[in-house]
Amino acid sequence: MTVISPPAAGGPPPAARRRDRRGLAGWGFIAPFMTVFALVFLAPIAYSLYLSLYRTRLIGGTAFVGLDNYRQALHDDQFWASLGRVSLFLCVQVPVMLGIALLVALALDSGRLYGKDFFRIAIFLPYAVPAVVATLMWGFLYGTRFGLVGDIDDALGVSLPDPLSPHLVLASIGNIVTWEFVGYNMLIFYSALRVVPHSLYEAAEIDGAGQFRVITAIKMPAIRGALVIATIFSIIGSFQLFNEPSILQPLARNAITTDYTPNYYTYSLSFSGQQHNYSATVAIVMGLITMVIAYVVQTRGMRKGA
Repeated sequence: MTVISPPAAGGPPPAARRRDRRGLAGWGFIAPFMTVFALVFLAPIAYSLYLSLYRTRLIGGTAFVGLDNYRQALHDDQFWASLGRVSLFLCVQVPVMLGIALLVALALDSGRLYGKDFFRIAIFLPYAVPAVVATLMWGFLYGTRFGLVGDIDDALGVSLPDPLSPHLVLASIGNIVTWEFVGYNMLIFYSALRVVPHSLYEAAEIDGAGQFRVITAIKMPAIRGALVIATIFSIIGSFQLFNEPSILQPLARNAITTDYTPNYYTYSLSFSGQQHNYSATVAIVMGLITMVIAYVVQTRGMRKGA
């Protein structure tokens, strides 16, 4: 007869010790990620918050100013003008880009497009081009003295509108961003469409539903989550607009200023104006605005999909 001795007085039972060991093993697995996350994400945010509470003066050095930098940002006309510019960019460019991506994804998923593998790769390929290279390429195409627009003017004896003029440069940047990211968003939509159960299509066919009815009643509701995700990514990308205006600025000096977008303004404050504290403040304010808008879009999109 085997006698099971009771656990030692005051010590945890064996089951509890095993749970503790498993818990420690779990923390050991996530420790590398948490360390990197803290170093590359949490620490820069904390340091930016610290910088935003101080101000460096020529006389007196660095001094604690509390929320004065945030009050200055709320009354900064340059910041609000740049925010209005990217907001206009977002309201026009994002629906156009997502609409084109959705149409392409639906066409590829329909099974009626000849050579769909080629078109899928061809449309996605611009996303593989680095943003700097893509912007330089389009910048030279836009040139009226050395680019495609200038060549057309010389060949036909006409005077086309300058894509890099103050009135058209925002639309020109939107064209570049659309060209770059249509394929990326198309892939998100197409991947979501591929996992829609075929039984739904079979039931719609039995009911005599046409293609338009299938799209509105089956495909669009099925990819609503993908639409919300793509919209949030596009909103964040629009508010982070930096590469395109900064690279085009030497080609359009009269149209693109150093405060053209909030990110460009923050960069200029920090690296050209040596206003590191105020630059951190503008970055934090812009991050909060982006977070609030993205959160509102997410909650409204998910509520409609419920």
